[in-house]
This record gives sequence, C-alpha cells and structure tokens, in this order.
Amino acid sequence: MTIRGQLFIATGIAAILLSTSVAAADVDASAAKRLARKESCLRCHAVNKKKEGPAYESIAYKYKGHPEAVDKLIDHITSGEKVKLSDGHEENHEIVKTKDPGQIRNLIEWILSR
Repeated sequence: MTIRGQLFIATGIAAILLSTSVAAADVDASAAKRLARKESCLRCHAVNKKKEGPAYESIAYKYKGHPEAVDKLIDHITSGEKVKLSDGHEENHEIVKTKDPGQIRNLIEWILSR
C-alpha cells in the first residue's frame, strides 16, 4: 500500500474516532443519570451488571454500529412493549413519564455511550 493510501485510511480512522468522542461529549451524563433515577430505570438496570434487565453496557454493545439504535430504544422506553425478565416471564416495560424528547434522547445516548 502506498503512503498516500495509508494516510487516507489513517485520516478516515481519526475522523471516526473524533466523531465518536464528540457524540459522547454531547451527552449530559448528569442529566441522564438523574432521569434514570427519577424514572426508576435503575431498579431493573445497572451500568455494568445484569439485574432484572440487561446492563447498559450490554445494551450499548448490542446496538453498537446500528444506525437505528437511538430511535429503536426511544420507542422501547416510550411504548411499553413486552420484555422478558430474568425468571422467564414477560411484562410490559415501564414507560418513561417525561414528555421532553430532548431528555429522552439524552438518556438513550448516554446508555449507548457506555
């Protein structure tokens, strides 16, 4: 590979890394954590360990690179769709009570940034 080709690849990789870190920097982690506590999300989820629901790190890993991840997860926490719990039974996922789309999006982006 030529030096020019290597430079092109390195520039592309740097752009990807920069866009990822900028996206993570745009997340208001404090506000997301407050909303997660207020909405009782942390009753069933934790950042790095499975509780009744999956860890946020597992969710982020599952959706890494999926362009529809934010919209899919916003729908998940606002629609009350069925979820399977650790003991095998199903129930409706709790719906977030806030109606502020910015707060909801920030929460999802924080989860995906884990």
